[in-house]
Amino acid sequence: MNVADDSAPKGPLSGYRVLDLTTMVSGPISTMMLADQGADVIKVEPLRGETMRNAGIKHRGMSSSFLSCNRNKRSLAIDLKRPEGLDAVRRLLPSCDVVVQNFRPGAIERMGLGLEVARAARPDIIFVSISGFGEEGPYAGQRVYDPVIQALCGLADIQRDRDSGEPRMVRTIIPDKTTSVTAAQAITAALLHRERFGEGQHIKLAMLDTMVAYLWPESSSGLNYVGNEVDPARAQMGLDLIFKTLDGYITAATVADAEWRGFCRAVDRPDMLEDPRFASATQRSAHQTERRKFMSDAVSGYASADVIARLRTEDVPCAPVYTREQLMRDEQVLKNGIIEQHEHPVIGPVRQPRPAVRFEKTPANIRSLAPYLGEHNADILRDAGLSEADIAALAEAGVTAAETPGG
Repeated sequence: MNVADDSAPKGPLSGYRVLDLTTMVSGPISTMMLADQGADVIKVEPLRGETMRNAGIKHRGMSSSFLSCNRNKRSLAIDLKRPEGLDAVRRLLPSCDVVVQNFRPGAIERMGLGLEVARAARPDIIFVSISGFGEEGPYAGQRVYDPVIQALCGLADIQRDRDSGEPRMVRTIIPDKTTSVTAAQAITAALLHRERFGEGQHIKLAMLDTMVAYLWPESSSGLNYVGNEVDPARAQMGLDLIFKTLDGYITAATVADAEWRGFCRAVDRPDMLEDPRFASATQRSAHQTERRKFMSDAVSGYASADVIARLRTEDVPCAPVYTREQLMRDEQVLKNGIIEQHEHPVIGPVRQPRPAVRFEKTPANIRSLAPYLGEHNADILRDAGLSEADIAALAEAGVTAAETPGG
């Protein structure tokens, strides 16, 4: 029931096929990025669908959470515990360039779809294993969700409350989504290597590893010099760059000397240009709490639009702090066409952000919205070489299943 736009320009990964055995967020978003860029992504799900189909708000049988992680994919709902189901998926392997899975270590081998099985079907296949902690070690077999990684990797420490010292979580799943982006980049790098040298490889990616590396450059760089460490939390414990105005909130940054001078002029405080605490970037960093307190006090007497206009005139980086609803009405967001609206014959109008990267020759695009469970069973099984009789027999035996869209 999902309408695909076959007339859309071909993306840079057009012609590649990805077998998507992932669930939740980290794997599905990575494969969605590949699908946005033109890859044929076959999402294999259990008969009741993967976990995200039952998360978030449901509208006409489609979960909002699943919708946002699985566009441009085809869905095959099949029982991999049945020999007939496992055989059907194995028959897809020779046509697949990439297999992506994010089960706990050892699970994919027990399912009968591990690395050796994939390589036997196609020696140059790219096999991707996404995990929480890695494939060995004391945590390897533990269940993991985003907050667990936030706690371990230092992100909750970075968010520590200035007054109470209490660690806090970021209210969005940064580790999951950062792992998604890292996985998608690694897959395209492996495909490029295969194009040049003709060999596939096993990509292993842990959420914990990803986040330690992601956070390090500015949040842990104080630990770079062995024996000469400084407290990495020092820079994070200053006041937030969120300033209350008469009618809302804004942010503004003054890293360069010209930006600091522009800020002082914008808020009619030229006297602060003579303050030795703020005379250079080094001094402003050393006195960041006092600097941010001054900035906060200085903008508090202005309306947001007024002070933003003043700051922009002085070329000071700044922005209003939006709600997510306000974001959609911003003139730059509208000009960039970031948020698109698509029509679905069952769901109706759906709002989605377009793929962020713009390719000149091979544009990424939203060709179809997330599939209903088992929506493409017959097409995918035909790709695996099954006959119409075989496909019908699997459905009759309960090896495959499909939702009634809108149900």
